[in-house]
Parts: sequence; C-alpha cells; structure tokens
Amino acid sequence: MRSLLLGALAIVPLRAASAQGTAALYGSVRDSSSRPLRAVVRVNGHPATVADTQGRFRLSVPAGRVIVRVSFLGFQSVDDTVTVAAGDSLERDYRLVPAVALLQPVIVTAGKRSQLLSQVVTSVALVTDTEVARRAITTVDEAVDKAPGVQFLNGQVNIRGSSGYVQGLGSRVLMLVDGVPANQGDRGGINWDLVPLEDVARVEIVKGAGSALYGSAALGGVVNVITREIPSGLHARVRALGGVYADPPHDIWKFRDYTGAQEGLDVTASYGADVVRGSYTAGGWHSDGYRGQDRRNHWQTAGKAQWLPSPTTRVTTSGSWASDQYETPLIWCTQGSCDDRGQAFQPFMIDASGRGAFTRSDKGYLATTVDQRASERFAWQARGSWGRTHFTDFQPAGDDWGVANRYGVEFRGEVRPPGDRVVTVGAEGSFSDVRTNIFTGDTNPASSVARTHDQREFAAYAEGEHRVGTVRLVAGTRIDHLDVDGGGLATVLSPRLGVVLPTARVGVWRASVGRGFRAPSLAERFVSTLVQGIPVVPNPNLRPETAWSVELGDAATLSSAVRTDAALFWTDAYDLIEPTVDNGRIQFRNVTRARLAGLDLAVTATAPVAGLSSTLSYTFLHARQLAHDSVPERPLAFRPTHLLTLSADYQRGAIGVGGDFRYTSRLDRVEIYEADPRVAEKVLNLRASAVWGAWTLRAQLANALNYIYSQVPRTLAPVRTLAATITWTY
Repeated sequence: MRSLLLGALAIVPLRAASAQGTAALYGSVRDSSSRPLRAVVRVNGHPATVADTQGRFRLSVPAGRVIVRVSFLGFQSVDDTVTVAAGDSLERDYRLVPAVALLQPVIVTAGKRSQLLSQVVTSVALVTDTEVARRAITTVDEAVDKAPGVQFLNGQVNIRGSSGYVQGLGSRVLMLVDGVPANQGDRGGINWDLVPLEDVARVEIVKGAGSALYGSAALGGVVNVITREIPSGLHARVRALGGVYADPPHDIWKFRDYTGAQEGLDVTASYGADVVRGSYTAGGWHSDGYRGQDRRNHWQTAGKAQWLPSPTTRVTTSGSWASDQYETPLIWCTQGSCDDRGQAFQPFMIDASGRGAFTRSDKGYLATTVDQRASERFAWQARGSWGRTHFTDFQPAGDDWGVANRYGVEFRGEVRPPGDRVVTVGAEGSFSDVRTNIFTGDTNPASSVARTHDQREFAAYAEGEHRVGTVRLVAGTRIDHLDVDGGGLATVLSPRLGVVLPTARVGVWRASVGRGFRAPSLAERFVSTLVQGIPVVPNPNLRPETAWSVELGDAATLSSAVRTDAALFWTDAYDLIEPTVDNGRIQFRNVTRARLAGLDLAVTATAPVAGLSSTLSYTFLHARQLAHDSVPERPLAFRPTHLLTLSADYQRGAIGVGGDFRYTSRLDRVEIYEADPRVAEKVLNLRASAVWGAWTLRAQLANALNYIYSQVPRTLAPVRTLAATITWTY
C-alpha cells in the first residue's frame, strides 16, 4: 500500500508551462457603500484569487483579451473584458450591488465535482467563512454545530441523529479535508481541531447516506472542511484570543478560588506567485476549563503549497500537525465519591476515582493531490494521503496508549460526453494499522498486552448525471471490499438514484434513494478497557452496518429576501452497531434493525431593515430501535426528537451584532445511568464585531443565561463563557 501511494504520485504526467505569457491584474472590490468585500476574482480556466479584508486583490492572467468575473455571495457578479500585454499590469476597481435574488453557491462534495447547490440530489448545508469568523471560537465544530440538522454530543457529530453517542468511536459521518478522508484509522472518530480555524474557507455538510461515492463512514453524511485558496501576493494574519469562564451559579458548587480563563495566538502568512504559492499557520491556545480537572493546552502547525505548471494543471500538498495535553474530567461527582458537601451530585467536580487522569494526543495528516483538466470533456485528479494519531491516557489504574496510521490513495476522472451529461468514475484504496495495549481481542478487560491490528479497503465507483429537458437524473454505485488482519470480511455494494426537478412556482424538487454502509472500526472490534468504571469488552465478530436512505426535498425562493429548504427523510438501518450494557459490561453489538425518519427544515430571510438577516432551522426526528428477539421496540439512545436553532445578525457599517438560540428536547433514552434526571438543552449565544482598517474585533458570550445541563450522562456541558478575538490582516 505504501508503494502504491508513492507510485500514484510519481507517475502522473504534467503539462509543460504555457508559453503565451502572463500579466497582472490588481485592484479592489467594494459594495455600493464603499465597504470592502472578500470577493472571488477569476478568469475562466485559471486559478482564482480572493480579495483580502480590505477588498484588495492581485491576479495573474494570461496575456491578451480575457473576461474577468468578480463574484461575492449575495451580490450581482460583474464580468469585465480587459486586454493586457504580456508582462504588463492593469489596475481595476470594482463595485458590486446587492443581488435581486439569492445566489446559488457552488459546492464540490455532493457529487465529487463542482455543482450549483440547486443541482444536487441530496440535502447540503453550507457554513461559510463569514459564519465561522463571526464567532470567537477555537475549532470549526463550534460553528458546524449550528448548521441545520446537525448536533454535537460532547464533541461527536450527528447528522439527523445518525451517530448517537459512543465517546468518539465509529463515527457514521465521514470528515474530509479538501476532499481527503480524515477520520481516525483506529477509532474511526473525528479530530475537529486538525485544521486551524483561520485556514477554513467553508464547510460543506452532505446529509444522508453518501457511501455511493465515499464508501464506509459516510452512512449518515459527509462533512468537507475546505481550506482557503492561496491568494496572489504577500498576505499575513495574526489572531489573538482571550476569554473567561463563569463561576458556578451556587457557592456550594465552587471548585476553585479563581476565575478560569482561556487565551491563544495564531499567525498565518502566505505568498502567491504565478507558478508557486504557499501558506503557513502556527499557533496554540490554553484553557483552564470550566470544571474540575479540565485544563488543556493545544499546539498546532499547518501548511499548504501549490505548483501551477500550466493553466490546466495544479499540484497541491497540504498538511497539519496538532498536539494536545489535557486533563481528563471523566464523570462528575455523586454523593460519597468526592467532597460532595452534602449534595446528591457536584457537577463541577469529578469522581475521586478519576483524579490525576491526563491525556497526550498527537495527530496529523499529509496529503498531495494532482488536478488536471486535459480537455473541455475530461478532467482527472490523483491523490495520496497519510493520517496519524498517537495518544497516551495516563490514569491512576494504569496507562492506555495507541499509535494508528491511515494511508489512502484515489484516482478520479470526470468525463463530459456530448450532450448535457457528466460521468464521474474512480478507484480508491486505504490501509489502516494500529498498535495499542487496549485492542486485545480478549474478553478480559484486565488483559493489557499490546496487539497490532490492520484493516484494508479497496473500492471502485461510478456515477452519471443526464439532463432530460429541465430534469436531472443521477444514477451511480460503488463497490467496497474490506478485510481485517489479512482475512476477507465483506464486499458491499452501495447504489444511489436521484432526480432534480426545477419548477416555476414551487421551487426545485429533489428525490434520492441510496444505500449506505459503515465497517466497524478497529476500536469497536477489539477495544478492551474501562469507561467510567464500567468494563468494555471486544467483539471481533461485528458485521458492517448498512442502511437504505430515502429523501424527498424542496428548495424554494419565496422572494428576493426569503429562501426555504425542506426535506422528509427515512432511513432503515440494518445491523446498526450500538454500545450495549449487559451484565455490568459494555460491548458493541449489531442491533438487528433501526429506523430514523423525520423532517429537516431551514428558512433564511433578509428583513426589510437593511443589514438584518435571520435563519431558522428545525429537525424532527423519530429514531427507534425496532423489536428483535426478546427486546421490544424502544427509542434509539442519544437522539433528541426536536432540534431547533434560531439565528439573527445585524450589520451596520463596520459594526455587527447577532445571536443563536438552540433548543434540544430531552433525550428519551441514554445507555448508562438511565435513572439520572435529564433536561432539555436551552442555550443562548450572543456576539458582536467591529472592523476598523486592518483590525477586526469579535466577541461572543456563549451560554449567556448560564444554563446548567448535560448532553451525555454525568458530564457537565459548557457554562457561560465570554471570549474575544482580535485579528490583524495584511
């Protein structure tokens, strides 16, 4: 597999650089009120650039007569025809006016190619860099959490209730970084701090089964974190973070004699020339935490380099490495397990048995992709990647540790035959290995002999789109073969069918049906450890879980100010893997069958008041574990029935204010400590921002009402936190 990875990157042909000569186009982009816009400036078929926070841009263009397009979401695009000689430079300043209708963004995740949002057959949510930046946060998941139909449970992502909560193991959502799979090789979970926040351009969230193109782990959806394009010229950015945590609302809950704080600093620099471009980010942050034994230090470095040997060829290498050292709070203290001060529980303190627990976690990835448009009808991409995680849990009862690697290769082609048709074909392979003292395969959790396990996956896929009149028809399938420790495990076929029907009065209708699957992670098969004092035993006989997903949706523009997106969804899951508590032990098992059905609704509105915008998103979820053997039908654990998010922002000149309110209904069922009281989540976040020149100040008051609640049993959710960032951009 390692030889295959190197070979895939070494043998790709590259075109010689174009000899026609280039020129420079530079200037600024502003709105009708002279406010700078971070607009995209491009010449068709050539690398684009993004204006900086002052609206300035510089773009390398081919000599001669070219058409320059300037675009920014919510504004009418401008096409400008210019003529410039080789070696010359030309200054152009552009003014954009608000669009009469809401513009459709271009996405790249739903079909593994560029598409308008209105052309995809499944629901897609988009988190822009503006939505990420307006919150004074440290990791991208804090912004993704507010996307329609998305919920995080103690750091684990759920799309329409797909994952539930299993402490980061076996995510049913696939994370991509610029299209490259980034889930952990051992646990199958996601490291949301793998990409520095300042490097994120946008996040695309594909809801529903995505296995027809992405294979295992995409059973519930795909999250693609897309990093910023490297603009032409020299750019720099410095971002400083500071914040404080609220004290417990009652003196009897106090656990320290000082106010907890957080602080951080990161620096980004980039340079873009005609042929070579590069960017580098480094930084870190510290947090005292909001509860006992909750300190954390995070350090990170990331880089991206591009080589553009010709207008039709791009070679990109990117990577990131992060190191965390953090105390492990585990579960809160109940009466008799700490200095309880006569209380039934102390949510800000931890159980005495967990004192001294500490974790060091290092993780990183390295990826190279080669993109080439050979002609107007054929383009291809080759990529290779390596991901690594290394953790050590220092615990009073004995240390746990593990080292895992994941290698991946993929070749993908995009063919456009005559007529309005597109065909995407590809092949993909991956190899994961892990060495750890908690993957034993022995049902005795006291056994701590280190073992090595590995998993291989090989796949081929194809999907075609054909337009008949105004209707778009999509059909495709993917076949995956998996083996564990050298033995054949399963071969899974994942087809998908879809249709998109634009109408004049009731918006754009879409319908799709597809099969998803997820192979058990190595952790789910072989883990043997203790969780909150409960032994976890392995189950090497786990089978892949599969599901059939159906969706019927409609996206409608009701006016120039209001857009809606609604979808009915239905998923029947087979052999769903869930943690099961039996005879005082936890074991991952294949639940015979489960069903998740519901409604996903999003409304985006721009009010008559200039600068005011709002969004409403609501998800109704009916998630049931269906009856089997002697087990009656019951709710699936850790799935809320109602999920409501209200957001509003007001921008006047350089000043902005906004807020989010999230309501999550009480969980009908949890797996452990089922007798503990549970409450609904009602959290209000407030924010403000100001821009002057090269400086931007942002502040957020998270959980402004200091609502005390827990998302998972005996684990306190974040309390009120005031955080502020100040950013200088060059």
